Amino acid sequence: MSFSSLSLMPVLVNRLSQLGYEQPTAIQQQAIPAVLAGKDVLAGAQTGTGKTAAFVLPILQMLLADKVQPLGDNCKALILVPTRELAQQVHQSVEKYAGDSGIKSVIVYGGVSIKAQADAIKAGADIIVATPGRLLDHLRSRVMSLANLNHLVFDEADRMLDMGFRDEIIEVLKRLPKERQTLLFSATLDERIFKFSKRLLRSPQVIETSERNSTAAKIVERVYNLDANKKMPALCHLINKENWQQALLFSRTKQGADKVAAQMKQAGVNAAAFHADLSQAVRESVLAQFKSGEIKALVATDVAARGLDINELNYVVNIELPFQNEDYIHRIGRTGRAGKAGQAITLLSVDDEPQLIKLEAFLDRRLPQQWLQGFEPDLTQVAPVTRKTKKGSLKQQARQKALAQSKRK
Repeated sequence: MSFSSLSLMPVLVNRLSQLGYEQPTAIQQQAIPAVLAGKDVLAGAQTGTGKTAAFVLPILQMLLADKVQPLGDNCKALILVPTRELAQQVHQSVEKYAGDSGIKSVIVYGGVSIKAQADAIKAGADIIVATPGRLLDHLRSRVMSLANLNHLVFDEADRMLDMGFRDEIIEVLKRLPKERQTLLFSATLDERIFKFSKRLLRSPQVIETSERNSTAAKIVERVYNLDANKKMPALCHLINKENWQQALLFSRTKQGADKVAAQMKQAGVNAAAFHADLSQAVRESVLAQFKSGEIKALVATDVAARGLDINELNYVVNIELPFQNEDYIHRIGRTGRAGKAGQAITLLSVDDEPQLIKLEAFLDRRLPQQWLQGFEPDLTQVAPVTRKTKKGSLKQQARQKALAQSKRK
């Protein structure tokens, strides 16, 4: 299938050809026609499958086809995202796909000058890519209005809920026209998302390009059993022995990320932390150094890493498993992007085993475990048993999951 077969304008098809895009991905094949038809869409798609183009391309086409209002006159499309990094990524994609079409896009997020953003908005914008908090700042100060909005997009809606943006989203919705097209994209479709979508979408077309709670097919998952005090030596060993050029490491906390980065530096691995306590300028500098290869290991929290888009990222490492099972899918989705192969490695100590049990119940499959030569675990240690990790509790979780899925079929 070609992009022209999706009824995209020649100007957009030619632009995609210039950018080297040959065939639409699965999410693009299903979402683009639905969006062009004016339908509301609820889409679940893995990170790195081309979901940004799946909503940006048809919106660009509808804006170009709308001759009633001149381009740049006012905001006609709003794309809400959870993080600054994702806002930058989506904004860059909009500008890339729009080319010299005349469509204007403005990016709005916190941590930078609000006046510069206000000036850009007043100069005219067809599309605004924004985080909820800073968008509300501009709306409350009446810098902009969304009265003429036609298209509303929630990108990574599950993360927005995780980050506590529900109240901000509700306030934004009060300022939007009721007659609009709404698109909701999420890496995972669970009960929260379905419940949340009911107040946003009207008879949406539901699109799922992969089995719920699954991971990208080309990601190889490895779980290394080892003692907690051997995690850092084992990680440095892997990076040096296998000559990793880049590795994205995940820590549950900001303090943990700082500690791991410091330990790796002491071991001779150029590493840096990446989390919300760092200023925007520092985060951008660290990310640029990581992308250029100057920094070999980026130690990030789940919130900070959600918007990252790094080409040729072959390794993702869970220093410990996340508290939220959905975050495991988001984490390892940073690698294996756009059909490329990637490796997702989890360093599992005995203290992590209860979380692993819950994760495997959520995924409905077992993760392959193995030993790393030279870092074998002390088998005399025993995993802590809690009420939530007893077999009876896990069976109940599995039954609840199966029941929830059957209700949606």
